Amino acid sequence: MLILQTLQWGAQHGYGIVQAIRAGSSDVLRIETGSLYPALHRLEKKGWLKSEWAQTESKQRAKYYRLTPAGKKQLTSEQERWWQMMKAITAIVGPAPREG
Repeated sequence: MLILQTLQWGAQHGYGIVQAIRAGSSDVLRIETGSLYPALHRLEKKGWLKSEWAQTESKQRAKYYRLTPAGKKQLTSEQERWWQMMKAITAIVGPAPREG
């Protein structure tokens, strides 16, 4: 879901996806390339992503991934499932403690 979520804002290469997830989670979530690229290939095989080779800003060749219409639909489904799971877990565990 995090990969799909990251790509909803536009095409990105693998390193950019890793950086977006890391930055968006305040460095809590760190995706290793050994996990990322097999996941990208699986998502592409399912038809949720398309890829194409292009030049990065630093003039290097990289594979850019983007969401397909099926990927956008899957993201919506995954988001709904995530909120259901969070609601169910919060009902059992309770809300997050307040900081301060």
